[in-house]
Amino acid sequence: MFKKLVVGVLAIGFIAVSCSDDDDNITTANAGTISGGPFSFDVDGEPDMVSGITLDATDAVGEGRTWIITDDQGNILGLPPTLEAVEGVDFDEAGAGTCLIWYARYNGTITGLEMGMNANNVTGDFDLSNSLEVIRNQVVNAGRISGGPFEFSVADGEADMVSGITLDDTNAFGDNSTWVITDDQGNILGLPPTLEAVEGVDFDGAGDGTCLIWYARYNGTITGLEMGMNANDVTGEFDLSNAIEVVRNQVANAGAISGGPFTFDVGDGMPDMASGITLDSTDAFGENSTWIITDDQGMILGLPATLEAVQGVDFDDAGDGVCLIWYARYNGTVTGLEDGMNANDVTGDFALSNAIEVVRNQVANAGTISGGPFTFDVGDGTPDMVSGIMLDSTNAFGENSTWIITDDQGMILGLPATLEMVEANDFDGVGTGVCLIWYARYNGTVTGLMAGMNANNVTGDFALSNSIQVTRN
Repeated sequence: MFKKLVVGVLAIGFIAVSCSDDDDNITTANAGTISGGPFSFDVDGEPDMVSGITLDATDAVGEGRTWIITDDQGNILGLPPTLEAVEGVDFDEAGAGTCLIWYARYNGTITGLEMGMNANNVTGDFDLSNSLEVIRNQVVNAGRISGGPFEFSVADGEADMVSGITLDDTNAFGDNSTWVITDDQGNILGLPPTLEAVEGVDFDGAGDGTCLIWYARYNGTITGLEMGMNANDVTGEFDLSNAIEVVRNQVANAGAISGGPFTFDVGDGMPDMASGITLDSTDAFGENSTWIITDDQGMILGLPATLEAVQGVDFDDAGDGVCLIWYARYNGTVTGLEDGMNANDVTGDFALSNAIEVVRNQVANAGTISGGPFTFDVGDGTPDMVSGIMLDSTNAFGENSTWIITDDQGMILGLPATLEMVEANDFDGVGTGVCLIWYARYNGTVTGLMAGMNANNVTGDFALSNSIQVTRN
């Protein structure tokens, strides 16, 4: 393609014409011969270096020398000074096309031997060798991606998204593109069309294991690029980038519980049990489990082993306040999971479910009285007083209190303020019939608590104890 350039020598046939004896010493540049190649590379992001080039400089002449790399039009792309420099050139970075490698020798001053000029236009005593062809075939190339690696604790209900991934498509080539998510064996789990779609994937729902994120470019029709297939087996003009690893660690997850919330009036002596609680353990994970009852600050009040045990707890005995019911799963050894500790401070691979609230409202409670029953003969002039009555106020609650004497229908006959006043009452003058003695506690204002009214109809935060019967014969 390139002609040998000879300047300053006139050749006629085989006779050289000289003007003086000194002309016998004039030598013309001669580049010699190079061999090797030809070379053919796929431009795919992998370094492409030539090797095995040799120079036959037996007849080479010239004070100056260089290697030249041109395109197929002779435009100078590089001037490596040595063969080692030529063999260090990465032709992958040049893109598709054809390069030519030359060796040159020259004498004195020449012009045009520089980058961007054309080797055909160099002037002076200059000579090019034969050329070696380097063909650069453009194949599909996915480029490179960066970011991560990522590591998530999955199945804990927290969304796990990757972010900060970048694509360097400087050397990427291919008519079509997609992102690919595979497992660590290359099985295709998803094909997000864009980087935004990749960063919108929630890996929390994938379970434990390892995912790989890839970028792909391809031309024309390919086969095997679909869910459930293996990305390593895609056929056609197709290329995958490097992969970014996403490690998904399975940690304890307690799942979700439902039911309630519950509200009870406690301290009234009536059992208060939670019921209808259900556990959704679809995503629950952990070798061990327990139920936990805490106060509203997380302090552990109880650790029922089963749901049946939870629903057997009588919250009436707990006093007023708020309880929380939780379900827990854990692996291995955990610390702090005991009565009196705080469930929020348990350490180890441990997870709590959501909580169900149990509100315990303290209402008036009169406690229990004992004594009697009493039987008197009335109208005989002998005083008839009760005695030995006792009040158990262990669970009694209420700002105010009174004793009440009613007939057997609950009609209020008297409201003695103290037990002493009850026991000072003379039933001999009351006539025949049945009386009932009660103890009452109440909060705030109540209505109907007066003589002539019925104790069963008192309204407000009011409670009666059991009754003691007084029979008057």
